[in-house]
Order: sequence, then C-alpha cells, then structure tokens
Amino acid sequence: MRGRFAPSPTGALHLGNLRTALVSWLQVRADGGDWLVRMEDLDRVTASLDHERDQLSSLAALGMTPDEPVVRQSERFDRYEDAISTLRAQGRVYECFCTRREIREAAHAPHGELPDGAYPGTCRELSTTQRAAREAEGRQPALRLRAEGERFVIDDLLAGRFEGGVDDVVLRRNDGVPAYNLAVVVDDAAQRISHVLRGDDLLTSTPRQCLLQDLLTLPRPTYAHLPLVLAPDGSRLAKRHGAVTLQDLAERGVSPTGVLARLGASLGLCSPRDSVTIADLVVEFQLETLPRTPWQLQSTDL
Repeated sequence: MRGRFAPSPTGALHLGNLRTALVSWLQVRADGGDWLVRMEDLDRVTASLDHERDQLSSLAALGMTPDEPVVRQSERFDRYEDAISTLRAQGRVYECFCTRREIREAAHAPHGELPDGAYPGTCRELSTTQRAAREAEGRQPALRLRAEGERFVIDDLLAGRFEGGVDDVVLRRNDGVPAYNLAVVVDDAAQRISHVLRGDDLLTSTPRQCLLQDLLTLPRPTYAHLPLVLAPDGSRLAKRHGAVTLQDLAERGVSPTGVLARLGASLGLCSPRDSVTIADLVVEFQLETLPRTPWQLQSTDL
C-alpha cells in the first residue's frame, strides 16, 4: 500500500487537514505501507516554502513524517504538458476563452448530474472566426477536456458506491498553470499511489479523474473519502473560525499529544482525554469502523 497526503502550502494546517492526514497515515501504517507527502503548490501567488515548512512541522509534531522526499507540483510542469499533448492527440482538448465571470454564471446554471461548478461547454464548438474575435479582445485561453458524456461508478471505501458524470474540466488555466484534476492523476500514477484518502468534498471530482486516468492509460487507485470537519455553525471548518491550528491550540495550552487525542476521539479510536501516541492509534485503527458523518466541533473546542 502506498498512500499520500497532498496539501496546498498556502497557510497553516487546521484540524480538518490534520484529521485527513492522520487517517491517511493510519490507513497506510496499519497495512505496513509507505506514506508520502506531495505539495500541491501550483498557485505560486499564495503557495510558499514557508507554509510548506510549517505544514511539515505540524505533521511531524503529531508523529507523521513521509517515507520519501516531498514532491512539489511546481517542479513537474513538464509531466503535465506531456499529458496534455497526449490528450490533444486524441482530439480531447479545446480552448476556452470564458472570463471568470462567465464561468461563474455558467456554473450556477443547472447541469443535471454533473459535478458542482460543471462547465456547460460554451467554447466547445467555436468557429475559427469566433476564436479570432476573442483573441483580438486579448483573451488568453484555458485548455479544457472534451468530455463525451462519460459516467463512472466509484466503489469508495468510506462513501460507498458513487456514480457521477464528467464535464469539460480545465486542464490548463489561462495563465499557463496546469489544473488540479490533471496534475493529481499524473502525480498519483508517477508516485505509484495505491490508496487515496481525502476529504469527501472531492468525491464529485473523482469521475473526472477516472476519465483522465483512462485516457492517459494510468492506473486507478482505491479511493476513500472522509467526511469533513465542520465548525460549530455547521459550515466547513476554516482558519477564520479561530483556534484550529496547532499554534492556536498551543496558545490555549493544548499540546500536540492533546490534539492527537482529540483527533483520535473524533474517529472513535480513543477518549479525548487519553494520553496516546500515534502508534497507539494504529493498533486501534480499522477503516471500516470510522464515522460516516462529519465531525462538528463545539464552541468549547475552539
């Protein structure tokens, strides 16, 4: 088994990120496998090495260190361009000149059973004249996948059976930066990742990645999508909610061991007041017994 945790180094890891990392680590360690960390630092405006170092330090404080050197997506653009060339040779790539506003408006339109934010194919069949007009306006095109109505069924280890369609997902943004869905399938294959455990907010994007894996003849890992951590108000946990990072909690007198116990308790592996090590949690870990509902923090937790 080979698993990975793949954060974006754009800030400190919060309890939700750390919980996902912990379950990924436990899943791999319980099977005696290798656990990797990949930095999804494609956005060089917000990503930084300082954030990367801070995130790796937080993981290490809880007992999680990768078994191989950290991989950075910003150093792998050539691999993503090779994948785009393969898709282009299959007639599966087209230019999209839509502005962000136009994409936002299109994403709010109903798309049936396609994933949230699905692109309806506005630029899919532009004529040469139409493309030239948009170029004359100074619009730089993104590259999109030309989907053909494909649907995929994923037998997820946590979410169960999920079926979804594929839209014309972005492959390369109009600033030349490769997009997430392309990069993640290229990297998972290159790193020989056998098991992907991540937040269930990414479940609906999995069919997109399945199609790219098939088109690029890449192996498909086994997926497990973990329910998210929610703030007391029921919204997705974010840094704005306050004491949610290791540093925040340390300032309130909560040690990394205390954080580990809190995370373990949320997974049914210990009591929140237990003095546990990460090795203790491995002994108790069974993926099939994990909660299938989000962990909602209480105001007293923050």
